[in-house]
Amino acid sequence: MTETSSPGQDPLVAGRREHHEDVLASGGYPHRYERSHLAGRLHEEFAGLEPGSETDARVSVAGRVLLYRSFGKLQFATLRDDSGTIQLFVDRSTIGDEKADQFARVDLGDWIGATGVVMTTRKGELSVRVDDFALLQKSLRPLPDKWHGLQDVELRSRHRYLDLMVNEESMGVARARAAIVSALRRQFESRGFVEVETPVLLSQATGATARPFATAHHALDMEMFLRIATELYLKRLVVGGMEKVFEIGRIFRNEGIDSTHNPEFTMLEAYQALADYSDIMTLIEEVFAGVTGSVASGTVITYQGRELDLTPPYRRVSMIDLVSEKLGREVGLDTPADAFASVAREAGVEVQDGWNSALILAEIYEVVVEDEIWEPTFVTHPPIEVSPLARRNPSDPRLADRFELVIAGSEYANAFSELNDPDDQRQRFEAQAAARAAGDEEAHPVDEDYLLALEYGLPPTGGLGIGVDRLVMLLTDQAHIREVILFPTLRPL
Repeated sequence: MTETSSPGQDPLVAGRREHHEDVLASGGYPHRYERSHLAGRLHEEFAGLEPGSETDARVSVAGRVLLYRSFGKLQFATLRDDSGTIQLFVDRSTIGDEKADQFARVDLGDWIGATGVVMTTRKGELSVRVDDFALLQKSLRPLPDKWHGLQDVELRSRHRYLDLMVNEESMGVARARAAIVSALRRQFESRGFVEVETPVLLSQATGATARPFATAHHALDMEMFLRIATELYLKRLVVGGMEKVFEIGRIFRNEGIDSTHNPEFTMLEAYQALADYSDIMTLIEEVFAGVTGSVASGTVITYQGRELDLTPPYRRVSMIDLVSEKLGREVGLDTPADAFASVAREAGVEVQDGWNSALILAEIYEVVVEDEIWEPTFVTHPPIEVSPLARRNPSDPRLADRFELVIAGSEYANAFSELNDPDDQRQRFEAQAAARAAGDEEAHPVDEDYLLALEYGLPPTGGLGIGVDRLVMLLTDQAHIREVILFPTLRPL
C-alpha cells in the first residue's frame, strides 16, 4: 500500500486522494455490492476447518480494511463488517498481476468487497482466497492507530465514528446499550404495559423540578419548551383508562454536565393503576434483575472493580434513618431548623437561611449520604416539600410515599404513589409557582390541564422513572455517562 504526496499536502492524505481521483476517472465506485456472507457467519460455518485446508465454498464479503500485510506475492488484509472480522488472502498467482497491483493500493479504512473461496492458512487462520475484489469507497483520511485506539475521551466523544472503528470496547458498549433497552422493553411488555409516545414540545415544561430548554414555534407565535419528563402526559392516559403505560424517550434538562448527567438523556417512565409505591418496588426489583440476567451471566456483576449483587430483595430504608446513621444522632422533621442547620454545617453541608428541617434533611442526604450507598437500596419517604407529585404518607403526611433506588452512589430509579387529589395537587403547584416567581427556575409551573384531568379521577396509581443511560453504565461497567451516549453534549470547539 503506497502513499504519495504533493507539495504542501499531508502525504498520507494526498496519496489517498490521488487514488480516489483515479477511481473516479475510471468509472467511479459501485452503487451497491452483493454480499453473500457476514464474517461472523463464516466463522460459525467453518469453525472446524483444519489448518491448511481449502473448500469449494465461494463467498462474497464486504467491509472496512483494518489491517494489511504484504509478503512478496502474497498480501493479507483484515476485513471488518457488522459481525466481526475475516482475513483476506490475496495470492498474485490466483488473482493475477493487475488485480494484485490494484489491491496493493487499498489503504486502511477503505471499504471493499471481495469474492473467493473459503480456506485456512497453515497457521489455521480462516480466510477468503480472493480472486476478485471491488473498491467500494476510499477512506480519504488515515485511521487512528488501531492498536492504541483513541485515548482522548473528548476526541472519542466528538468523533464517535472513529471511536467505533478502532475501539472494540466502544462498539461493544453501543451494542450492549441496544440489548439493554430491548430487554427493558420486553420486561414491561411481558407484564401487560402498553408503550406510548407523548409530546416532546410543550407549552410549559412539567412533570419534574428542572430548568427546561426554551424554543419558539413561529407559526403559532408562542414560546415552547423541550420536555423535562413524560410523567403528566402518561398519567393523563391512566385517567383515560390505559391502566398500564410506559414510554422510553429522550428527556431534556438545561443543567450541567458531569459523570452521571447529560442535558439530553433517556428515561423510561411507567405507570400502573391500582398500585402503590410498594408494588413499584417489587416491579423494579424484578425488572432490574430480569434485565441484568438477560445481558449478563447473572445478577451478580462487577462495577468499577467492586462486586454488586442485583438479586432481589433490595434494602429498604427511610431517608431519615440514613441521615441519622450518617450523623450519628437521631434527626428528623421534628428537629428544630436552627439546630438541624448547625448539625448540617458540622457535617460539611451548606444550607440556606430560612430552610426548614425538611429541606435541610434532603440536602444532607444528597450531599453526604447518597454517594456512600453501594448495594441496591430503596431510599424511602423523603419530605413532601421535595416530592410535589407524590402522595402523602398516611402515617406522617409530612413525608411522601416515594423512594429512590440508589446503586453504587447514584440514583437509578425514582418512584412513588401518585398524588391523585386535585385540590392537594393544586396547592402544591401553587407553592411551586410561588417559588418560581421568587427566582427558582427549576420549580414546577401550574399545569391547569393536568389539574382538570385529575378532577375526572386518577385511580390509585404507582409510577416510576428509570435512568436508562445510568443503567447502561452499570451493566457495561462505565464510569462516565458520555461513554454510553453515542453523541453526548459537548462544548463547541
